[in-house]
Parts: sequence; structure tokens; C-alpha cells
Amino acid sequence: MFYNIRDPAVNQTDPKGSELLGDSKGGVKSVDVMEAVRGRRSIRRFQDREISRRETERLIEALIWAPSAGNLQSRKFYFVTDAETKDSLCKAALNQTFITKAPLVVVGCADHRIVNKYGLRGVELYSVQDVACSIMCMMLAAHEIGLGTVWVGAFHEEQAAEALGLPDHLRPVAIVPVGWPEKVPPAPQRVKPEEAVVWISG
Repeated sequence: MFYNIRDPAVNQTDPKGSELLGDSKGGVKSVDVMEAVRGRRSIRRFQDREISRRETERLIEALIWAPSAGNLQSRKFYFVTDAETKDSLCKAALNQTFITKAPLVVVGCADHRIVNKYGLRGVELYSVQDVACSIMCMMLAAHEIGLGTVWVGAFHEEQAAEALGLPDHLRPVAIVPVGWPEKVPPAPQRVKPEEAVVWISG
């Protein structure tokens, strides 16, 4: 499938099954999942540049197509561009000021009301996993169109919930600033495969 983010009406089938996305300069580049996985970086410095509606819609598409427990999709996402709300989220997140510099901040929330059919495990684990899957998909999609992201997990949930006016059944799980990178840091060190993987073979 071809996808041109500058013209979503352009949809063509690629015989090789690859998908194409628009880059940040309006061109088109091919999607390679491993390139996105290995090339994504945590970005904390952003350009003073807005994100277009089409680019935002692409992020939303990635969020909602992520897998979820029992396909219950027990998650909701707040897209924040309001400066005052971003400032409140910054304070909730231990004054990590780069949150206020991003043109967009996405807050992923677990919806306990939807997933409580699975009991305590559903509320405490599955709903959080649902949000995590969505956020990771969004971060990869953002990278493919030239946007930078960073996952902020260190924050006071009660303060973040108050800043967003969340109802009781929504729990904020992740704060993700999104924007055009001012600078892309080098790749961090990774453990060797044998240090991360245990094989149990028959």
C-alpha cells in the first residue's frame, strides 16, 4: 500500500507490499519497520514549528490501530496544544521543561471502565499495556514522517489528571511531547542479544 501524507487520496498497491509515507519536506519515503525501530530517538529539543492536521491524523491512525487486550481498546488520548495545559503537565512531570516546548503533547490514558471485565488484572495491567502498545506505534509513525517524540513516565498522576480534567475512570499513563527535532542524538548503547534473550528449545 502506498500512502502519501501530503495527499491522503493517493492510495496505490505496491506489488512488493511496502508502504510509503510523506517525509517532513513533502516528499515520499518507504517505510521500513526495523529502520523506524532502530532510528527512533528520544527527542527533548524541538523546533518552533507546528504539526499539520494531516500529520496529526497519521499519529491518531497509528494510535487506534495498535493491538489491545480482547480488542476492548481500553484507552483514550488527549492531544494538548494549549500552552497553559502544557505548563500544568510540565509541573506534574517534575518540571521537565521540554514538555512546554513541544507543539503537541499527547497524553495516553487507561480506561478502567472498559477493561474491568477482566477484573483487577485488566484494570492494573491490560489497560496500561493497551496504552503502551498505542504509544509505541505512534512514536514509530511519528519517526517515519520526521517527527520526534519522547516518552515521559515520571509524573504525578493526580496532578496530570487534574490538568486534563480527567474523569475518575481514566488513568494517565504516558505523557509524550511531539515535534520537529532540533537535534537528533546519537544511538544509545544496547545490550547484546544474548544478554536480553533466553531460548527454551525443545
